[in-house]
Amino acid sequence: MNARRNLPRLPFAPASSDAGLTRRGQGRSLDARLLESVRESVMADAGPVTPLRVASAVQASGRLLGTAGSLAAVESISAELNGLGPLQVLVRDPAVTDIFVNAPDAVWLDRGKGLERAPVTFSNEAQVRALAARLVAAGGRRLDDGSPCVDVRLDGGYRVHAVLPPISTLGTLLSVRIRRDQVFSLDELREGGMFGPLVQQVLERMVSHRLSFLISGATGSGKTTLLSTLLGLCHPSERLVLIEDASELNPVHPHVVCLESRHGNLEGGGAVDLGELVRQALRMRPDRLVVGECRGAEVRELLTAMNTGHTGGGGTIHANAAAAVPARLTALGALAGLSQNAVRLQAASALDVVVHVERSGRGRNLACIGLIEDAREGLTVSTALEIRSGELCQGPAWPRLARRLGLQGPGLAAGQGRESA
Repeated sequence: MNARRNLPRLPFAPASSDAGLTRRGQGRSLDARLLESVRESVMADAGPVTPLRVASAVQASGRLLGTAGSLAAVESISAELNGLGPLQVLVRDPAVTDIFVNAPDAVWLDRGKGLERAPVTFSNEAQVRALAARLVAAGGRRLDDGSPCVDVRLDGGYRVHAVLPPISTLGTLLSVRIRRDQVFSLDELREGGMFGPLVQQVLERMVSHRLSFLISGATGSGKTTLLSTLLGLCHPSERLVLIEDASELNPVHPHVVCLESRHGNLEGGGAVDLGELVRQALRMRPDRLVVGECRGAEVRELLTAMNTGHTGGGGTIHANAAAAVPARLTALGALAGLSQNAVRLQAASALDVVVHVERSGRGRNLACIGLIEDAREGLTVSTALEIRSGELCQGPAWPRLARRLGLQGPGLAAGQGRESA
């Protein structure tokens, strides 16, 4: 027997006021016959599956459920037919950013401080697979033996990734990333402990002085959250063109244009990749050109664009540390047919700053700000500011960054050393 399935149940305390609903969901499983009856009734007529239609179908079923039972049944069946199924109750907690289904009885979530066991289970593997197939179909793609790994974006801000056996050795795997409509201000991020007052001042001036930047970090470290916040600092008269593989950025700004890549159809045609979108964006007169995530050959077009007068742009990139960004750029440039020397020359001219974020037991934190430089040994990131165990330390590049941003003096003022307090 798989040891993963023998893990003990972990306690769970939802941060929202829906704890009662979560507990009820644990104690009452959805009646399969009632679900099938309501499904047949609702699907018999064309039109969207609304809670009102589900409620009417539940009432027409003749089941004596009582007021509370009817409400719970409508809620569960609506989620099963038109939502995230058993996972829907987890979405009500606004702190939840990711949900992972590893097995019918192994559901996990992330609320910003690491993974937690969720109090939700599926009845069997077939239910997990059915939910995954329905969500993928809602995104306009198919999940089957011929296409066992699929990533789609759904209305409501969900990004769904599913993997079927035998690619997955444990059964159907389902990952759901939730895009929240709320965009935090820099003040809110600082109050949440992501950084301190001096770093906030650096970030604000970095945007106002139109420095081009990359935000690096691991998956779930807060790259997109920080990028959305920084884009909201751009002047209202500027035109922002955002290019993403899956739309996640939602800056608070009056002039935002979004372009999203498109997968090919069943015959493999109609695909539009990020590189093509960057080329199209250059014809849209952007004041700020932003690539949500550089992870392929589109890095060539992005660096080229930033070398043709499009300053102040940005994007995110996966990297373990700020110092690892040059190697990551070199690897991505190789995918686009660029030599190491070409990437070095392009990046040194196009990019100014790397902002590295990371996730720890304390939450998501800004760890380092560095300048991209073309040194004798090649492209490097020289540390300007670094936060170690909550203490702000200046690096060799701090005097140069301070001068570029017009800050008073190259040194750190007294009392500014504790940056994440």
